[in-house]
Amino acid sequence: MAIEPDNGRISVSRQCELLGLPRSSLYYRPCRDEGHDERLMRVMDEQYLRTPFYGVRRMTEHLRRQGHAVNRKRVRRLMRQMGLEAIYPKPRRCLSQGAADQKRYPYLLRGLAIRRPDQVWAADITYVPMCRGWVYLVAILDWFSRYVLSWEVSVSLEADFCVAALERALATGRRPDIFNSDQGCQFTCQAFCGMLEAAGVRISMDGRGRVFDNIFVERLWRTVKYEEVYLKDYQTVAEARLGLGRYFAFYDQERPHQSLDYRTPAEVYGACPAMGAGDAAWPAAGTPVALRAPSVPAASAW
Repeated sequence: MAIEPDNGRISVSRQCELLGLPRSSLYYRPCRDEGHDERLMRVMDEQYLRTPFYGVRRMTEHLRRQGHAVNRKRVRRLMRQMGLEAIYPKPRRCLSQGAADQKRYPYLLRGLAIRRPDQVWAADITYVPMCRGWVYLVAILDWFSRYVLSWEVSVSLEADFCVAALERALATGRRPDIFNSDQGCQFTCQAFCGMLEAAGVRISMDGRGRVFDNIFVERLWRTVKYEEVYLKDYQTVAEARLGLGRYFAFYDQERPHQSLDYRTPAEVYGACPAMGAGDAAWPAAGTPVALRAPSVPAASAW
């Protein structure tokens, strides 16, 4: 049924009453341009990769300089929707506390030299823009070789797609000594942590707001977006999955890395079978991974 404004027998107010509608909602038309939001989110995502220290104020000013008429409220809403947060040191009192039923784990990688494959795996989630909408991407990476063991996409931030990615990584038959992630609920849930504990893997978690604690996955996101995502215009989730699948195959099998002496991640990760505790016997492949910000001088010896 529909309202008939020209009905001479029943007033508009009575028609609204009969249909259970507020009279004030009759002439309301949504004014939000979802397509504009998506264009703004794409611009914000590209800028965030270049300047992850931009908060709401600077991001708003950047968009205005690009010719977008936006206010802070809109930029704040979109940044929250995308899971973007400016990176800067925060007082401890401002740290969000984990849920009471979720166990928190210490960061185990500080000062640790990564010298062989399967010593440390890491995982993270990022936002991938599409022509209409977006998806979330999770990847599990071997720190030493930069090899992407598994990945998955989802239209929501439920933990299921992260658990599925972990299942596929463990299905290869290889196990890391340590698995590192942030403190997001997808990685602290019982399904995810329980699978790692059952496999005998030690769990490590980044400190809140410490981007360099998981620096190699952050670098992976930058590479994926500049070499794949921003060059394409995914129309559907299936197309995004297909494009990302092709890119990760190229990244693992064909793309040489300067830090790996111009070998591919697959060549370094699959060169020898996984080793146990005697990792000192592993042949050197370039400089051991230094867990530090790029601006911090390297230690005198590892």
